[in-house]
Parts: sequence; C-alpha cells; structure tokens
Amino acid sequence: MVPTKLTFLFAVLALVGRAAPVGAQFVVDNSNLPSGSNNNSTTENVDFGDVDLDGDWDCAMADGGDDGNDQNRIWINQGNLQGGSVGNFQDETAARFPSVLDDSRDIEFADIDNDSDLDIYISNTAQITNQGNRWWVNLGAKQGGTMGFYNDETSTRWVGLGGAGSSIAPSQVLPLNTFIDWSCDCDFGDLDNDGDLDLVHSSYGGSFGGSVPTRLFLNDGDGHFSEFNPSGFQLTGPTISNGNPGLWCEGTQQADTTNSTGVNCDIASSALDIDVADIDGDFDLDILHGARNEAPRMFANRLDSSSLAPANGGALLFRDVTGAAFAPGYFAGTFGHYEQEMGDMDGDGDVDLYGLNWQTNFGFDDVVMENIGGFFSNQVVLGGSSDDDNEGDFIDYDNDGDLDLWVANFSGGDKLYRNNNNGGSSFSYTQVSAPFFSAVSLDADVCDTDNDGDYDVLVAEDNFQANTFCRNTTGVVDTHAPYIPAVEKLTNRPAEQAGAPIRAQVYDNAPYYITWYNPTEIQVTVDGCDLPAIPARSSAGQIFRAVMPGNLVGNVSYKWSSHDEYGNTGTSASSAYISSYGGPSFATTYGTGTNGSLGEPTISAISVPYVDSTLYLSTGNSAPGTPVLIYVTGSALPVPFQLGNILLANVGGPIFLSEAAVSNANGCATVAIPIPDSVSAGLQIFAQGFALGGVVDLLASTKGLQVTLQ
Repeated sequence: MVPTKLTFLFAVLALVGRAAPVGAQFVVDNSNLPSGSNNNSTTENVDFGDVDLDGDWDCAMADGGDDGNDQNRIWINQGNLQGGSVGNFQDETAARFPSVLDDSRDIEFADIDNDSDLDIYISNTAQITNQGNRWWVNLGAKQGGTMGFYNDETSTRWVGLGGAGSSIAPSQVLPLNTFIDWSCDCDFGDLDNDGDLDLVHSSYGGSFGGSVPTRLFLNDGDGHFSEFNPSGFQLTGPTISNGNPGLWCEGTQQADTTNSTGVNCDIASSALDIDVADIDGDFDLDILHGARNEAPRMFANRLDSSSLAPANGGALLFRDVTGAAFAPGYFAGTFGHYEQEMGDMDGDGDVDLYGLNWQTNFGFDDVVMENIGGFFSNQVVLGGSSDDDNEGDFIDYDNDGDLDLWVANFSGGDKLYRNNNNGGSSFSYTQVSAPFFSAVSLDADVCDTDNDGDYDVLVAEDNFQANTFCRNTTGVVDTHAPYIPAVEKLTNRPAEQAGAPIRAQVYDNAPYYITWYNPTEIQVTVDGCDLPAIPARSSAGQIFRAVMPGNLVGNVSYKWSSHDEYGNTGTSASSAYISSYGGPSFATTYGTGTNGSLGEPTISAISVPYVDSTLYLSTGNSAPGTPVLIYVTGSALPVPFQLGNILLANVGGPIFLSEAAVSNANGCATVAIPIPDSVSAGLQIFAQGFALGGVVDLLASTKGLQVTLQ
C-alpha cells in the first residue's frame, strides 16, 4: 500500500527511545522493537498478521526501496506461543524467512491456498535490477510443516507466464518463473466470487513511465495464479500502446480516457497504490487504481449489475468508470498522487475515499470525498496537509467509533486527523497536532500490538532509519461493534446439491486489514430450527463471503454476525426465503418413540441428503435448553428394543456417528451430518434422537428416521 519516490532525501533525526511525546495520546517507544541491524533498513511497507496463529499480531516488512536489494524481515510478537510479553517483538528473519535480497516495495499477508494460515506476496521493482514479484508460502497447515515459517515457492505459484493466453511477452519472463515488472503495491480480493483470493498486480513502469499495464491473476483455489486476460492479447514488450485491447478491462487502451461506456479504458499509469472495495453496493470488488503522474482511475467489476456497469452475464470483466465515478477536477496537477484509502468515514454504510496529494502539482494537499451511489463528490481538502505526505491509514485513535486518519509524512512530521463524525451522517477532519516526529516516513500500519484495547502505529522509515513505534497510551478497550448494513438477498429457490454463495458488507472502526480477521458467520434457521453457524471468509475490501447450504428444505431465515478482537459483536437484519423440494421422498419415520415432558419428541431431515453435502437432522417438541443426542446407524430394528423401563431404540447395527445439541427456544435441536462423496446415492441410513426429560426414564426418544441418500 506504500508508494515510493525517487527524489532527494531529507536530512532528519528520527526520535527513538522510550516515551518521547508525539502529541495526543501517542508516545514514540521503540523499546519493544528489535534494534541495531535488525531495525535499520530502508523499509517501504509494513504489514501485520498472526503468522503462527497464536492470537497476537506479528509484523513483516518490505525492505530495499530506493536503496536497492535487501532482506525482507519478520518480527515475531513474543506473547502467547512465545511465552513472553505481548507487544514485545524479536527479529526472527534468519529462522523464518527465505534468504533473499530483492528490491521490495510492498509485502502482503494473504491466505492464498485456503488453509487458514497467512502466506506472503512480495512486490518488487526492476528499477535497479531486473526482478519480479515473489510468493512465500507458510509451511503450516496444508504444507504440514511448522506454522509461521516460510518457503519461497515463486517458481510453482505462477502459472502460464508468457504462454498462451498471457499478456506477458516471453522476453519478460525470468528464470525463477516470475516476470520483469515495476511493482509498488499489489492487493488481493475475491474478484470472481469463487471463494479464494485473486491478485491485482499494479505496475508504475520503468522510471515511472506509466505505460506498463496493471494485471489481474486468478487463484485456482489452491494458491496457483494464472493471468486473467479475456482479450487473449499478448504484448511484444513490457508496455501497452493506445489501441491495444484492454486485457482484463472492457474496450481498447487509451491513456487518460474519460470514456465510461466500455469503448476505452486506461489500465496503464504510474500506479503506486491499488485498492479493492465494493464502491457501488453490488457486493463485487471494484478497483481503485492510484497513479503518481496521472489521474487516479476507477474500474467497476461487471460480475454483478450496478448503476456504474451492468452485469456481464455472470462473467468477470471490468469497465473503466473513471469519468462516471468522479467529477471533473477531482484531482489537480500532474504529479504526486502517491496513495489513497477507502473506508466508511461518515458511517452511512459505503466506502468513502481519502486521496493523498490529490490536489495541486506537488502542492501536496490531501482530500476526502463522499461516496454517493458509486459517485465520489463533495471533495474537502484537509487543513494542514500541504506537506510531502506518503501514506495514510485509518485509525480510531480516540475510541469514538469513527475512522480517524494517520498520515505518514516523507518530509517532516507525521500527522493525525480526528474524524468529527461522532456517529453522525457526515464527516469532517481536524488536525490534532503536528508535527508528531520528524523522519522520512514511507508507510504506517495500525494494530493493537499489546492487546490493551487501543490501536498503536508502526511507521516504516526510509534511508536506513529505524522504524518508529507510536504507542497509544489510552488503554481504553474498544467498545464499538462491527456493523453490517447490507447483505446479499437469496430469493425463493429449489433445493439443490450446490451451495449458494452469499456476501455481506462488514465495517468496523478499524482499517480493513484488521477487520478482515474478524470471525464472521451466518446464523441460519430452517422452520425455526437453528443450524450450526455457517463460517464466512473475507473477500477483501469490506466484503465477506459464505456459502449457504443449497439443499435446505423449508422456510429459511438468516442473519450475519461479526466479532472484533475485543468481543464486540455486530449483527445484520434478518432475511428470509423459501427452499422447496419436489423430488421423491427421502426421509420417513418408523417405529415407536417415548414421551418427554411435552410428549413424544420428533425427528426430521431439514435438508435433502445429497451425496457430498451436509444432512441436517433436527429434533422437535422438547423443552428449550434440553440436551439432545442423535445417533446415525446402518440399520433399522424391525421391532423397537426396550431400554430400561420403557425407553425404545429403533436403530441398530454399526453406529456411524453421534452428535449432541441443545434445544433452542422453539424446542428444536439440530445436528450436521457430513455425507462424503465416497458413498453412493440410494444408500440408506437410520437416525434416532434421545432427549433428557423422559416421563418414565431419564430420556425420551423419537421414532426412527430412515434417510435415503440422493
């Protein structure tokens, strides 16, 4: 996310050490950071993530920048698994990272292979020596090694570079199986709504020439990336020319076009930052393409229909909507638009825009713009922002529930802006104090590193200066829950084996790269029976995605919930649809049950038992809070077997599994039975439920349920 610049360096003195005041409630405190040679690189970018899944935030750094090839670094938080103090970092690069010297501008954590651990993508530049971007894969989980240790798998993670269907000229492919490029920032997002993270790979071109195209790469679900190039056009060298096909974007390439009808597009500019988010409320991820020397650009995803770009028949394609998304004059001058961020600054449930240095030609005025249905307007210049700023990040530093703004400054003091929204429907920003400290800052990332409830800031410094840690001293725990203003609606449908992807917009008073890790799920009921929560994954931006079981039968109600790291939970409004089934009967009751306090409990199947799906079995007519146990076996007893005084069993043979549940307020308890793809349709299984509260014995029992797999 961090832009860079080839310009003169300022002679500065970075304040390090303990408890140097920086204004508001922040102090510079490097006492818990590595020192010496472990913190004296040119760091272009920092990124937080829990690499060892021990519940605290670790940190990776992209090093090199304008000072040439260097080793990227990883600092491990010494809390939890390490047995030390949370918030104290040690450099463990030598043990955990591949030994590689490269000229890195960005480092991104992303679970590329869907195994729940964090892999790494590194954006490099060929500005000094020919090189390309790299894939480092976490050796835990699917790889079967030690969590939080990394292997360079660049040679196998790219697929088809320079081959048929690739826009990359064969001459640009390097022996490592990467390609020559000038990349300052790349972002991940599920562009095609298939449940994995795809890649938006931006390029600023040699010497910021702005003629090398940004490219998209689609994930195969296992972490291998092929270029998305529906045009089929292949360049003869690194650059794209006017009149060439737009590769992944509708229309032909035309620099600086304002056409927004799909005739032309501009996918090549001196991009120093790239962002993905749903700007138009259709739940797919659009692309904001920053540029140093040209106008920043907006691309609408045509996977789903919106007012900016009609759907492309369910196929992935993008349209350049810069002319429709921005008013004339939304930026000024020619140079210096280094970075931008999107976030809900006014709390109205859509992403607004912060543009760093978007006003004047190297006059360096930052702006904020309001999103009105995918159109960004009501531009306001931030007071006191006319410095050489380099990167901004959202932070709720005062814990009032809205997004404040930290600005990393390249030529002086970092700045903090307070969002004056306070729960209102508009926003304005006031500078808190300046300067915080003097340095040559390239990036700032926000994270609660010490688990004290407030957000701290780590600032990446240029020119071999030690990175700076700004500790938030409030210690006030975040009490603001995530909010989910919009969810994708499912309509009445027939039950089917395939699941139904469904998405929601999830916001919090934190930057997206923190909200992405919020445990988020869908709570589903069928005819009043609660299903186990359906887990969701971040698609990046503000979008989360889950897969609703397609085989449900009955009246389905669902709502989303998301939980931040402080235990605050946000919940969406409820939605509902009817899932019907008109096929042959697949479940019948037999035998005899025994009474509980409300009479004989019932058992039923509330989903069609397709092979390679989940069968949901529910019991009913039990008192709320009653523990229930459901057995699934291989045969039915021709005559119920009496257990104890009167309890009757209707199932026999081998027990495939037993699952416990508790009756909800409707007296219904539900269990999930996975049906593997190794079994065949027509196979019969038998189930029975037993509940506490029997009238004669301790337990009551249902009739038997014969289920035929479909």
